[in-house]
Amino acid sequence: MSENPMPVSPSAVPVAPSAAAGPALAPPSAAAGHRGRGAVALSVSRYVLALFLGFSGIAKLIAHESAIESFDRMGWSHGAMYVIGGLETAGAVALLIPVLAGVAAIAFCGLLAGASVVQLTLLDPPNAVMPAVLIVVMVLIARDRRDGTAALAARVRRGA
Repeated sequence: MSENPMPVSPSAVPVAPSAAAGPALAPPSAAAGHRGRGAVALSVSRYVLALFLGFSGIAKLIAHESAIESFDRMGWSHGAMYVIGGLETAGAVALLIPVLAGVAAIAFCGLLAGASVVQLTLLDPPNAVMPAVLIVVMVLIARDRRDGTAALAARVRRGA
């Protein structure tokens, strides 16, 4: 038998938490590292979605030919295109502002649900998957920002 040349300290021995104890017994560094990676991923997602949705909104606001073509295919007016473009652009900016990001994500869930229905019924049904996937990401962003959203709602109720 060979002996381990390096002694093992008691704190280095992994201990499995009991099922009843739950995740509270997990080492703080492991829990913080996991939450940190998730927070970073959601922040990156927020920025990427803000860019994507911002450009989409701006395309509608400047009446880009692709936006005009889509709205003409749906039989919708150019006024509707400008309204949706304005909502997308404002929401994209709000996603970048931490205190407004949760509210923007909630609002985008409604806008994206409408986009998914429009894709299914008026445009290209296979493309309805993308807005549906983005709804899932927006729900995660809204959930991550729920404390800020609650604080903002409390401030609005107070009139501050």
